[in-house]
Amino acid sequence: MTNWIRLPNSEGNCTGPSKAEDGQKTYQREVGRAGFKGPSAQIYHRHPPAGWAAFEGPLRPRAFDLAKLAPGPACPLQARRVLYSDSLEVRYWKTEDKMHALSRNADGDTLLFVHHGDGALFCDYGHLSYRDGDYILLPRGTAWRVEPSSYSEFMMIEATADAFGLPDPGSVPGGTAVDPMLFTLPQIDDAFRAQQDDAFWEIHIKRRGQVSTLTYPYNPLDAVGWEGDLCVVKLNWRDLAHRRSAGQKVPPAAHCTFVANTFSVSTFIPKVGEGESGILRVPFYHSNEDLDEFIFYHRGEFFSRGDIKAGMATFHPSGFPHGPHPSSYQEKMIKAPVETDEVAVMIDSRAFLSIDETIPDGAEWKGYVKTWEKAQETL
Repeated sequence: MTNWIRLPNSEGNCTGPSKAEDGQKTYQREVGRAGFKGPSAQIYHRHPPAGWAAFEGPLRPRAFDLAKLAPGPACPLQARRVLYSDSLEVRYWKTEDKMHALSRNADGDTLLFVHHGDGALFCDYGHLSYRDGDYILLPRGTAWRVEPSSYSEFMMIEATADAFGLPDPGSVPGGTAVDPMLFTLPQIDDAFRAQQDDAFWEIHIKRRGQVSTLTYPYNPLDAVGWEGDLCVVKLNWRDLAHRRSAGQKVPPAAHCTFVANTFSVSTFIPKVGEGESGILRVPFYHSNEDLDEFIFYHRGEFFSRGDIKAGMATFHPSGFPHGPHPSSYQEKMIKAPVETDEVAVMIDSRAFLSIDETIPDGAEWKGYVKTWEKAQETL
């Protein structure tokens, strides 16, 4: 752990956007290390920190409309890759068809997030139903398949050569981590037993990015029982939702939900906001200098992002400040009532992330970087 150099100090006019002593409006930017868990500073600018006139080169914010990706393929292990690093892979998969082969990821744990649809998931441990907003954690090496009841879309997050765990309660705002009692486990029930047969079944296995096939003369999901403390688990964002009560401190903007060695997965959920109208809401301008940020927008109105809709995703690599769009700053960040209805999944990665450049041009919003240019936000 880094022994940070911390020198608490202040210099100049350190008042918020609505309280500048000389009448000049200011724009607050938080600069932080280690995902704002290390030393941080609040810098007050005369101009919007993201109000650039132009942005050139590969270090730029990017946005994608994953709803525009083509459905398929049949094997989720070969679904469209969106971004990756040496320790992380994100894919997006759309299907309405019953899987007639099993999938097994030998490269790392897989976290499924259900963006749309419902149905049944069958795995080594039994049967689980799924619906929109579910996280389903598949431990490395688990064989599984789905039978959608309706058209389904999944974001698949792989912890390459790693495993997902829960955050340390001491490292999350308010000391509140995910309660393991919220998880749902698979059951060996009638639906699970009914899918067992003696037909030929394939298991597609991904190892070092390549897919191999095992063929059995029966369905390998033939368990009659299991015991232990390793299992597939399910959690819905609705299970994390809490409403603020009288006298309760403001809940965090996002709940850190799962962690791996080099990245974390957090969930933005609807909540009562940060204060009265006229007070700047989070996320304000910030420079998260050690983490690349990827956000998938699941549902609701995303108060800091104009023109971002459900099913879209944004990527903000470390190295430049970012924050609310000019179109959102005045209406939603300052003057509006302060209750959110957004649900989003955020990945913060210490390892540098790369976008898969094979994503079709039609699925990327090429003009996203220009939405901040020459910003003239007013209070």
